[in-house]
Amino acid sequence: MKKSGRVKSILLGGLLSLFVPLGAYYYLKIGGHNGHVKLPYFYGIDKIDSALADGKMKYDTSFHTVQDITLVNQLHDTVSLNETLKGKILILNFFFTSCTTVCPVLSKNMKLLNKAFLKNDSSIQFLSISVDPTTDSVLRLREYADKMVANHDKWFFLTGDKKAIYNYARNELKLDLQKGDGGVNDFIHPEQIILIDKYRNVRGLYNGLDSDKVRLCAEDAAYLMLEKNRFHEKNN
Repeated sequence: MKKSGRVKSILLGGLLSLFVPLGAYYYLKIGGHNGHVKLPYFYGIDKIDSALADGKMKYDTSFHTVQDITLVNQLHDTVSLNETLKGKILILNFFFTSCTTVCPVLSKNMKLLNKAFLKNDSSIQFLSISVDPTTDSVLRLREYADKMVANHDKWFFLTGDKKAIYNYARNELKLDLQKGDGGVNDFIHPEQIILIDKYRNVRGLYNGLDSDKVRLCAEDAAYLMLEKNRFHEKNN
């Protein structure tokens, strides 16, 4: 797909995402549901335990819980993703400010998703993590955030230790990064937008350059806002 066509497709998908999530949210909030709503899948299996019960094998799957990482945002605040943002749903992407190819598209798409949840500030936090922390200082991230006209409380642009960031992407989010922790210009970042629930399970990986996938991310995030997770709390 040509670049102009791809950008147009993303913007169209972003506009659609302004209406889809809130519609899904209010439909479930007002109308309720019977527990049969198709919620987002879990990603990353740590182990599968099996046991024989009543002559049948029973399987219990343990899904990966994303461990913490501490970074610094564009306001120079230290942010622990699991403690500072405890209880929040995370919508996350990777980028770097000097990127002139896919990063501007991803950032515009994140901005549109941000607008889709404008009235639900307490439930969802948007995060854009730099894979070039040496260049992307706090000041540079602040300038980038201002350029995006970002709500500084709701959308964090984050920097920190490079090895920790790549470890988080590879080993906690389970992203397939073939390289990216070596040379000065060796910045490899995924094109996905990642959805993480409030219990820190990865619940979605979406191609940030595909309008249909972006719309699905918005819809899935809306469902997670009302989810009672059977692994962590009882349904009422």
